[in-house]
Amino acid sequence: MSDFSRPEFHDETAAREWLERELWPDGPVCPHCGTIDQATLLQRGTKPRKSQPEKSRPARDGLYQCNACHEPFTVTVGTLYERSHVPLNKWLAATHLMMASKKGMSAMQIHRMLGISYKTAWFLCHRIRESLRETHLDTPLGGQNKVVEADETYVGGRETNKHKSKRQPGMQGGKGKEPVVSLVERDGRVRSQHMPEVTAKNLRLALVTQVDRKSYMMTDESGAYRTVGREFSGHSTVNHSIEEYVRGHFWHTNTVEGYFSILKRGITGTYHHVSQQHLKRYLAEFDFRYNERKALGVSDSERMTKSIAGIVGKRLTYRRPYQAQPIDDEIPDF
Repeated sequence: MSDFSRPEFHDETAAREWLERELWPDGPVCPHCGTIDQATLLQRGTKPRKSQPEKSRPARDGLYQCNACHEPFTVTVGTLYERSHVPLNKWLAATHLMMASKKGMSAMQIHRMLGISYKTAWFLCHRIRESLRETHLDTPLGGQNKVVEADETYVGGRETNKHKSKRQPGMQGGKGKEPVVSLVERDGRVRSQHMPEVTAKNLRLALVTQVDRKSYMMTDESGAYRTVGREFSGHSTVNHSIEEYVRGHFWHTNTVEGYFSILKRGITGTYHHVSQQHLKRYLAEFDFRYNERKALGVSDSERMTKSIAGIVGKRLTYRRPYQAQPIDDEIPDF
């Protein structure tokens, strides 16, 4: 039986029960007061005690009432799925498809596979990406006796224009390209960020705030890394301009280049175009899959389960744009 045939991807009740088990391993957690395992499951058709008579509605499946604050809640309250009209099993199915696809899955493909509208699929995909973004960056990359590779690349535009065409104000690395800086821990995690401009000042801020100073830094020959490299336990470079890509099996940036190859193949082959305003969300998606990859012993099913933790505290509402906005790979921003 394939992972995608699991009942939580096809039945809304099974999806709710699965989500309760994942988010509430110690019993129902009240999102209003934080009380754990002190709630009563209301029978379908009954009314919450604290609701006003004229506004109260019969209880629905999965509705609890907290015994401490007497507020009603479900497992989706305070999460990405709160008040969504999209069935919960569709949310979980879309998440699984995105987590099981190494180079991502477009909203058009999810629209066809799940039988939902194209706009709804786009809606789900961007919110799932938002849930994957790291909100706590207090755990630095690297550490004692660990190597962190740093490099930048440019996303967007034609490959033939890369680093060749005349730069317009606000553009770097060629026509219509956006700079992305990635920090990759060898045999470990990656963190990527979209930078408005690649300068020594911006690179230093990214490195010193996200990489342990005890790490050994590995970069290319770019002068932007020269000064900040001295702030780490060691810093070496490889000279790509003379076609030096590896020296002595240790000095190389092939790990971060390998990550860039996955990122660019996904954007070029799956999404085709990513706008500046959404680039950070796509980076979060690719970062998460890389950090929970098969090489680290994480299966597709486990990756999907781990991604669910990010939905808590990230409720996002839908807002129809009425002004012109940059075109994304799918539909305008929410």
